[in-house]
Formats: sequence, C-alpha cells, structure tokens
Amino acid sequence: MTKRIKAKYKINRRLGVNLWGRPKSPVTIRDYRPGEHGQRRRKASDYGTQLMAKQKLKGYYGNISERRFRRYYQEAVRRRGDTSENLIAILERRLDAVVYRMKFVPTVFAARQFVNHGHIRVNGKRVNIPSYLVSDGDVIEVKEKSRELPLVLEAIESPERDLPDYVDVDVKKMRGTYVRAPKLADVPYPVQMEPNLVIEFYSR
Repeated sequence: MTKRIKAKYKINRRLGVNLWGRPKSPVTIRDYRPGEHGQRRRKASDYGTQLMAKQKLKGYYGNISERRFRRYYQEAVRRRGDTSENLIAILERRLDAVVYRMKFVPTVFAARQFVNHGHIRVNGKRVNIPSYLVSDGDVIEVKEKSRELPLVLEAIESPERDLPDYVDVDVKKMRGTYVRAPKLADVPYPVQMEPNLVIEFYSR
C-alpha cells in the first residue's frame, strides 16, 4: 500500500466519514476516529464544526494545501454572487477534479498523479498541472498512448460513479467537454458538504 493510499484512509478515519464513497473505506468498518480515545463523542463547538467542514471539503479534492485552499476562498470572495457557490465552482474547475469527474481515473488522488505525469491534454495541448483551472467549453482528453492503461480502463468500466451533467464525455474516444461550472446541488458528493461553514471559518 502506497503512502498516498494510507494518507487517504487516514483522512477518512480522522473525519469519520466515507469521503469518496468507496466500499474499501475503513470507515465502513470503524466509524470512529483513530487513536485511543477515538470512540469518545464530544459535541463540537462552532469553530470545530466549521473546521471539520473545511477539512472535509479540502480533503475531498486530494487534500489541497492550506495555502492554495485559502487562495481559492479569497478568489470566491472576490467574485460576484454567492461565495460558497463560487468556491465549489472553482474547486470543480481544477483539472484533476475534472479528470476524476469524467471517470478517466478511479480516484481524485490518481487524477492528480495522472495529470502530473502528462497523460492529459486540454484543447490539444499537454497540461501537467493538477491545479490548472479549466474554462467552459474546454476539451479534456486522455493522451492516445495512455488510453490502454489498466487504471483508465478500470475507471471507465466501473459502475461506482455516474457522470454529472456539467461534463459531456465520449467514453470511446476518452474525451470530454467541460460544459459549465456546477452549483453545489449539481456536484455528486458522497457526503454532505457545507461550503457555507467553510466561508464562516475563513471570515472569522
């Protein structure tokens, strides 16, 4: 088991939720936090509730660094409209998140590595930056030489996740179009996300 997978399982245990909805998550067996006192249940303070919401959202996208995540919050504040909806829209524009949504890989962690290793093209050009923000109408495709990788074939054939309607994917060509930025209600999170609490956390 790689360090990355171990880290992923630690995030699940620490937060006490099956963050990605995967059947192998340890939370399905032990739905309490790790450690000697993990089974003790305490009522969380407002700060604790907001912190947990932030860690859950940040962890879902591959445990984004705190500095980058705060930057996304600042950008969401700067934009017009509902700040919490803006934050979700920005996160869902990340290239690794889009690759994951298009089911080219099985996990968001795999998506980050997949993009990093140069397997993805955006509008015909290779992009190897997982945090690259795609625009409406951008075409994202798996590089031709990478289309027979077991990782990709497994993800595409998996019934575990459905394609959301804000991406349009041609499975045979392993190519998809990012149609639009989603609203919170459009994003198929396996657990309840509360971006409004994340905004409260940063605006204290």
